[in-house]
Amino acid sequence: MAPGHVAYGLRAQYGLFVAPETVVAWERGRAVPDEQELTALAGVLWCSPAELIATATTLREHRMARGLGPEDLARLVGVSAPAYQRMEDAGQWRGNERQTAALAEVLGLGPQALVTATGGDERLAELLRDAATTRWQAYVKPAVKILPLPRRTLEAALQQLHTEYHARMTASSSWGATRATGDEGRAYLDGITGHFWAAAGFLDQGGAGT
Repeated sequence: MAPGHVAYGLRAQYGLFVAPETVVAWERGRAVPDEQELTALAGVLWCSPAELIATATTLREHRMARGLGPEDLARLVGVSAPAYQRMEDAGQWRGNERQTAALAEVLGLGPQALVTATGGDERLAELLRDAATTRWQAYVKPAVKILPLPRRTLEAALQQLHTEYHARMTASSSWGATRATGDEGRAYLDGITGHFWAAAGFLDQGGAGT
C-alpha cells in the first residue's frame, strides 16, 4: 500500500484525517502516531498494534502492544483508572507488590523489561552502584522492593557485583598499576546494570515477553 492508500483507509474506516506525508513520517521514524492513530493504522494494515511497535519500553507502549485500554489494564492490575493514567503519563509506577506482579503478568514482562517499563532503571543503577562499592548486604531489602526476583538470586548477584568491583579497584591500587587499570573500576560502575542482569541470569531479556 502506498502512503496515500493508508491515509485514505484511515479516513474512510476510522474517520481520521491523516495526510500521506504523515504516513511517510511514521514509516521513516520522524513522527510517532498517537494511541488512536496506532490502533487505526493496525486495522488498516491488517495487523496487531504490537507488530507496529519495534521494541516496547514504556508502560504505554506495552499496554498498546497488548491491545488494552488504560481502564482495562487498571482493572486487571487492581488500581483505579485515574491513578493508573497518572502513573503511565509520568512513566513512574507506584503500585504495591501485588499490583506490580499483576502488571508483569498481564503485560507479559520479564524482570528486566518490568523494571524499565515502570521507570526503575535509574533507581536500580544507583542502588547497584552503592551495593558494589559499600556493604552489599544492606541493599538486599531495598532491591527486593523493586526487583521481582527471588531473594537468593538477588543476594548472589549483589555479592558478585561487589566482588567484581573491588577486584578491579584492588588491581588499580596495586604496585605498578596504570591509570587505565584504575579506570576499570569506574567503567564497571558505568555499566553496573548490565553486569547485574548478567549476574542474575536475565541479560538481554528486555521487551515484552510471553
